[in-house]
Amino acid sequence: MRYLAVVSYRGTHFCGWQKQSVSKLPSIEETIEKVLSRILNKQTKIYGSGRTDAGVHALGQTFHFDSDKELDIKKHIQSMNKLLPQDVRILSLDKVGDDFHARFSAKGKTYIYKIRNTKISDPFSADLEYTLGQKLDLEQMKEASKIFVGKHNFQNFTSKETDDQKFSRNIGDFAIFSKNNNIEIYIKGDGFMRYMVRMIVGTLIQVGLGKMTIEEVKANLNNPVRSPSSHKAPAYGLYLKEVEY
Repeated sequence: MRYLAVVSYRGTHFCGWQKQSVSKLPSIEETIEKVLSRILNKQTKIYGSGRTDAGVHALGQTFHFDSDKELDIKKHIQSMNKLLPQDVRILSLDKVGDDFHARFSAKGKTYIYKIRNTKISDPFSADLEYTLGQKLDLEQMKEASKIFVGKHNFQNFTSKETDDQKFSRNIGDFAIFSKNNNIEIYIKGDGFMRYMVRMIVGTLIQVGLGKMTIEEVKANLNNPVRSPSSHKAPAYGLYLKEVEY
């Protein structure tokens, strides 16, 4: 029997979602697998909707796993959360078909990037948002964000060197909100490559600082010669909000 889980985590003390043989920090993946294997009394592998980098957080990451026996959903969630560290929490668990796959069945994802636009960071959330002590032109950032909406070749906004889809992705929605110097950037698309969101946000920040023009952003996106952006926002401001199926 196959189950789909939704998990929320604070990525600060992890090397990212995927297991890393050289890292001194644990991964989210191995942390969950150890707990799940203990509860099911069997070595159990999980399959995530995708990877998040070291320091990146999740409000609604998903993964699936198989079990030989039917689970008591409520009890299983409670058991997992009792054994997991406090910065990892299972939010829901549902039985799905055997042909379901957390990654390949996903139809879209939404990410949030959080910026604190003040000179002094908040010590209680310094690892949960990017503190930028320079004034940003939000209107220019909003105008620049429109360039990314739609289906494009994002070869210059990822660290990937090759891609089965020829770097083609579709961004369906892009929104920027600001309240009391707290800026949130929402990006929804059918899929994202490594560093793609962070490179897009990093580019928008350059526009907001007046260091890049909208025309330069457009030229970089449409450049047929691969030239990855050198602007990448820090990992700790990024959140995987939701995975859609």
